[in-house]
Amino acid sequence: MIRGMIAELGHFTLILALMIAAVQATIPMIGAHKDWRDWMAVGGPAATAQVLALAVSFAALTHAFVTSDFSLRLVVLNSHTAKPMLYKVSGVWGNHEGSMLLWVLILALFGASTHWFGRNLPDRLKARVLGVQGLIGVAFLAFIIFTSNPFLRLAEPPFDGQDLNPLLQDPGLAFHPPFLYLGYVGLSVAFSFAVAALIEGRVDAAWARWVRPWTLAAWMFLTVGIALGSWWAYYELGWGGFWFWDPVENASFMPWLIAAALLHSAIVVEKREALKSWTILLAILAFGFSLIGTFIVRSGVITSVHAFANDPERGVFILGILAFFVGGALTLYAARASAMQAKGVFGFVSRESALVLNNVLLAVSAFVVFVGTIWPLVAELAFSRKLSVGAPFFNQAFTPFMIILAIILPIGAMLPWKRARIGRTLRHLRGAAVVAVAFALLAYAMGTGRSALGPIGVGLGVWLIAGAASDIWLRAGHVRARLARLPRADWGRAIAHAGLGVTFIGIACLTAWDVEDIRVVREGETFNVAGYDITLDRVERVQGPNYISTMATFHVARDGREIAVLHPEKRVYPVAGMPTTEAAIANGVWRDIYLVIGDPQDSGGWAVRTYIKPFANWIWAGAIMMALGGLASLSDRRYRVAAGARRGAAAIPQPAE
Repeated sequence: MIRGMIAELGHFTLILALMIAAVQATIPMIGAHKDWRDWMAVGGPAATAQVLALAVSFAALTHAFVTSDFSLRLVVLNSHTAKPMLYKVSGVWGNHEGSMLLWVLILALFGASTHWFGRNLPDRLKARVLGVQGLIGVAFLAFIIFTSNPFLRLAEPPFDGQDLNPLLQDPGLAFHPPFLYLGYVGLSVAFSFAVAALIEGRVDAAWARWVRPWTLAAWMFLTVGIALGSWWAYYELGWGGFWFWDPVENASFMPWLIAAALLHSAIVVEKREALKSWTILLAILAFGFSLIGTFIVRSGVITSVHAFANDPERGVFILGILAFFVGGALTLYAARASAMQAKGVFGFVSRESALVLNNVLLAVSAFVVFVGTIWPLVAELAFSRKLSVGAPFFNQAFTPFMIILAIILPIGAMLPWKRARIGRTLRHLRGAAVVAVAFALLAYAMGTGRSALGPIGVGLGVWLIAGAASDIWLRAGHVRARLARLPRADWGRAIAHAGLGVTFIGIACLTAWDVEDIRVVREGETFNVAGYDITLDRVERVQGPNYISTMATFHVARDGREIAVLHPEKRVYPVAGMPTTEAAIANGVWRDIYLVIGDPQDSGGWAVRTYIKPFANWIWAGAIMMALGGLASLSDRRYRVAAGARRGAAAIPQPAE
């Protein structure tokens, strides 16, 4: 009885959140238009009330999963009494309906945070930003309530549930989706700022200073979310790779690229009051690609192992939301773009020009990923042809842009504003260039000759790391004592650029020099892969909490010394009737030893796949460095929300309306 009341409370507060979002979307907007300050002031309390209502709703759904309340249809379809508690909690968002509730909760949290931390924002701009956030909330809350209600009840509850998808019964589910949604949804704030600026017809340095922290936070969360997803796929799916160019992977990667471009473009607006129209467009496109990702994951139009739903009705609804917000914002942009006059002028060789090139490369690379992702759908609709666009296309079409970007990044970061002399900057980078070439030659000498991208990638990675170090050293005036006094934003930029270099090295080494071995192995047999002696000790049947496992025990030795004992598994989940492969990995700084146990063979023995993955962990270490760089920049006093902007905002008169 009490469980049922809690579920109904969650349903009620979900509907209440829709009503509050409607108030937030209308009253502040009218107040901003009429200059009614009392009406504008409604936006903040409404945003706070909306996030509280959704927090209660989400807590009620979590309670239903934790207590196995099988009167809720969603719990029946995605839970089971024998499931471990961690997966009962993470199972709340391991499905379409629950993940959408988390989506709107994060959306409301970002809207409320704009109110909490944006006290120095001009009243009209703040009211309009909150109004747009509220309107997005209305759209997605209506989507949940009318097509994806997580609180639908069953007249005759079953005794037990159907369990969660076994692939999702992993600690990765507890962290990957929340971080990814924090990134996806966080870009809505940049979108709201862009639409508010278009309505006001004004973009200036103060606007860029306000929008950058939100974009930086979203990009940082998205970086962590993508890295966690890649790592999860690496160790969970048993295929030995870190990126498949799957449509859903691409759906998160595209807004990451556009958000990176937006961050760099906003710097030009803040410092030089140039690239205003382009920055507004990027803010619209960044959230637009987030909505496209939501459409891809939840419409079923593109087949993916990551897809949540396969429901045309939901797809049409999301497509309508996408058309309304992105189409409406682009229409407003077309009407107002001419008012976004750039004030700053700059030479062909300058930091501004380098940032423009950076933006072009990131935007075009995102477009390449978009074309490759959406082309199978276009080909099927327009030409009735079934096509598959895989890794070869993306690697060949995408990689050149990243190579060019890596080359120019250290140079552009050190060029002066407005006008520069390229020779002077290159002189500061001579040491970095020498180190990069040396490492590239070393990688070539040690390589197997299978891929030229290995030495090139290592050289570019070292170039990025050494270039970031040179940048920091130059800013400190070549004085070690001054390093600690540099602004956190300078350190954040250097750490993020160096992190990209570390990821470059990891991807290059893993792509060029990984070793794969597939063979049949009997118990007690030893085989050698790339200098490692691997012995299959035994294979046994193990009973898990809600699965049955075939677990192997391998001993790994090198030069007669044991370095690891690994236990790869093949699990079967009886309730779901699905098998999963659980790889065993001996992680290391320089290499991973990756083992997968396969099926028993008729001739005796077991199919065993072995991978030696050089520098694999550098991929994710670099991503973490990039996120930490973003965090360091975000902690800089100058880039906190509206920090230092009160004086600038006060000096700009409000436009007459």
